[in-house]
Amino acid sequence: MWTCHTLFSGIFISTYRVQYRTIEFGDQDIHVRTLRDRQQFSDDECKAADLGISSASWPHFGVIWESGHVLAHIMSGYDVRNKRILEVGCGIGLASLVLNHRKEDISATDHHPEADDFMQQNANLNDDRNIPFVCTGWTDEESCLGKFDLIIGSDILYEEEHVEQLSLFINQHANESVEVMLIDPGRGHHAKFSKAMVKLGYTHSQETMIDPKFLEGNYRGQVLSYRRSITAETV
Repeated sequence: MWTCHTLFSGIFISTYRVQYRTIEFGDQDIHVRTLRDRQQFSDDECKAADLGISSASWPHFGVIWESGHVLAHIMSGYDVRNKRILEVGCGIGLASLVLNHRKEDISATDHHPEADDFMQQNANLNDDRNIPFVCTGWTDEESCLGKFDLIIGSDILYEEEHVEQLSLFINQHANESVEVMLIDPGRGHHAKFSKAMVKLGYTHSQETMIDPKFLEGNYRGQVLSYRRSITAETV
């Protein structure tokens, strides 16, 4: 474990602690630098506070959540040939790191101002290229992200208000033919989100995932899938 510091009046002051680990995905090893735990905090310049991110939720971006682990394992063997991919609410972005290591066309976005720095340092740890990243919120009118063929995310439906915000954000950045995959650990909002996506013209399916072998402890979540396709009748 390492301690990061800032320089103040010639004296180094501890801000947050990090740890390094290696996660196996089949024959791939992905090296990640994360916060040591959810007690770490550093917002001296109030960048997160200015975005409405509270001190209690500040560290959430910097640890690997179980649903993110599930998404990364799915993406490690998923057919993404010739697809432009976006991970929304990426946090540490383990799935993005896996896809980037596969040399796929992956971009990422998160509302947290520290997510980009951690993402690029982790890409460098794996001797991979930097991952295109945009710091934006789901209610921002223009993010300059463009359109994507596959949009992914994990454990991002925290609040009921996120249902409308996220569905509209995804739709804004979805190609006419698109696939969306979200991993939800059961926070209680995925049914309303699915209804919102169906109203926007997507088909919906879901699969329950219970205690994957690569996770320790008890896990029960949903793999939520949404699709929209252009057919001869709609052109």
